[in-house]
Amino acid sequence: MNLMEILQSQLSDDVLGQLSQQIGAEKAQTATAANDIFATLLGGMASNANSVNGLQSLASALDRDHDGSILDDLVGMVGNMSQSADNAAPKALNGAGILGHILGDRQEVAAQQISQNSGLNINQIMKLMPILAPIVMGVLGRAKNSSGGGGGLDLGGLANILLGSVQNAQSSGYGDLIGSVLGGVLGGNQQQAAQPQGGGLFGQILGGLFGKK
Repeated sequence: MNLMEILQSQLSDDVLGQLSQQIGAEKAQTATAANDIFATLLGGMASNANSVNGLQSLASALDRDHDGSILDDLVGMVGNMSQSADNAAPKALNGAGILGHILGDRQEVAAQQISQNSGLNINQIMKLMPILAPIVMGVLGRAKNSSGGGGGLDLGGLANILLGSVQNAQSSGYGDLIGSVLGGVLGGNQQQAAQPQGGGLFGQILGGLFGKK
C-alpha cells in the first residue's frame, strides 16, 4: 500500500478549489505544495516511529482519534476548518496539534523548502499545512483499520506500510524534502536520509523498532 498515492488521490478538483480559495493561490501551485506537505508529513511520522514507544504512540493516536471518517467529505472538512479555531476543533481536525506532534519545531524549515519548490509564500504554506495534516492522519488511520486481516495492522505492519510509503515518495522525487526532516530528527545528514535503500536511515529506524522487542 502506497500512502503517498492515496493522499494524492484525495486532491480532487473540488478539494483543490477549496484549498486554493483559502490560501489565495492557483490550483496548480496548491497541488504542488500539497503533495510536498504530504511527503514531508509522512517523513516526519516515519522519523517519530524510530522507537517502539514512538510507534505505539502513533498507533494509539490513530485508534483514538483518526478512523478516516473525515475522508468521506473532504470538501466539507476543508471548508469547516477555516471556520473554527484549532483549540475548539475535535482532535481529528486539530491540524496545529498534529503538526506539533509530527514536525515539532521544524515546521517553519519545512514550510520554507516547500515554499521554494511550489512558488507559494511562507504564509500560504503555513495556512495549508494544518489543513492537510488531518488528511494524512485520516488516510493512515483508515489504512491501519482496513488492513491486517480484520483486526487492523499490528505495530510491525504499521511500520512497514509507513516506511514503505516514505521510500516510494523518496523515489518519486520527494527525497530532499523528506531527507531534511528525517536527517534533522535523527542527526544524520540530508544526503543519507534521502537514500531509498533499506540501509542507512531506514535501517536505523527498523533497528530501533524491532531491536528492542
